[in-house]
Amino acid sequence: MKRRMHALEPGAGRAYPGGMTEPRDVMVCIVGAGPVGGTLACRLAMAGIETAIVDRAPLSPMEHPAFDGRAYAVAAGPRRLLEAAGVWEKLPEPTCPILDIRVTDGRVGRAASPLHLHFAAREVGEAAGPFGWMVEARSLRVALNAHMAALPALQVFAPAEAHVERRADGAAVRVAGGPTIACRLVIAAEGRRSPLRDDAGIPVTRLPYGQTGIVCAVAHEKPHHNVALEHFLPSGPFAQLPMCATSGAPHGSAPHVSAIVWTERDRLARIMLGLDDARFAREIARRLGDHLGAVRPIGRRWSYPLAAMLAHRYIDTRLALVGDAAHGIHPIAGQGLNLGFRDVEVLAGLVIDAVAAGTDPGAPEVLVRYQRQRRPDNLAMLAATDALDRLFSNDSGVVRLARDLGIAAVHRTAPLKRMFMRQAMGA
Repeated sequence: MKRRMHALEPGAGRAYPGGMTEPRDVMVCIVGAGPVGGTLACRLAMAGIETAIVDRAPLSPMEHPAFDGRAYAVAAGPRRLLEAAGVWEKLPEPTCPILDIRVTDGRVGRAASPLHLHFAAREVGEAAGPFGWMVEARSLRVALNAHMAALPALQVFAPAEAHVERRADGAAVRVAGGPTIACRLVIAAEGRRSPLRDDAGIPVTRLPYGQTGIVCAVAHEKPHHNVALEHFLPSGPFAQLPMCATSGAPHGSAPHVSAIVWTERDRLARIMLGLDDARFAREIARRLGDHLGAVRPIGRRWSYPLAAMLAHRYIDTRLALVGDAAHGIHPIAGQGLNLGFRDVEVLAGLVIDAVAAGTDPGAPEVLVRYQRQRRPDNLAMLAATDALDRLFSNDSGVVRLARDLGIAAVHRTAPLKRMFMRQAMGA
């Protein structure tokens, strides 16, 4: 039985290469060309697997030629994936290594508790390398777009309207004004509101936090020395993440730059987002402290409602979910995109192995293996970040004392500390 599974926004008048509308055959068709979907497409195409990718948006405007303040923290494991996909070497902007992470607890406008936790990458061993690298969002987008366009085994359709039909023996993706793409597997990488997931009838559990994530970048007077800060406050965590100098920021170059990921209660977040630059900078400084000297915001301000989300299953007939289509977590540990990249690593490996063995990459047994490998890890991370937010996003004196003592205990317990550091690295 045929089922209409997905409809993207119209790409009115879109002409595809050569004006060709004849049917195409590929192994895999990915719906969604964001960081997760785009990296998966590149990884498969680099392995010689015929792949198509479809996105509702035109890709070029997504590159944001001007500095916009958004960045990703890419752990060591996902970096290896980006290297295997051929994307890392094409990043046009330098990446900034995170060599230390300092975890503190406190209140707005007051000094942090002296009981803290400090992770240093060198304590894990020189071979381990940094905890991760800060990558500008626009830099990753430019690299993905350029690489996708250059891969012979990859067909890109964007902007595009498409309808997906899935059967037990295969799937067809009909691109409006373009070809019908026959494939063995469809991958949903469209984000948290995935139409493919919803049309497949896959239930979702959501946990709203009543918090807003504020994302921006700041220039600061003193160097960050590649140290990241996670400062827990009653309204939610406040993170400062080291970035490389930029010449594209408003008002000229900025030699000392950090990304800010600021969790705030919804009502207060709306007030903060409405402040002028001077007052916004003062509020950042009240949470950040004075160790970086004077700060000023650069680039745009971004905000996102925060909620955890988990799909009850990651698979259906000829369908697999990856990234935010399958799961979403609180940004308290900066692991959301890294979890999506780990989905890509596992699913790409299974598809590559199946094709190499001459078997069907969209067969039920392949998809079941993907779900078994990824869902427990993602569920554990969701539970951990949810518990951390609930533990630290309050101002109870008893709870504050208990968590400060816990932070200090981890700092002084070398084996436990190394375990946390290896987890942060994606080891």
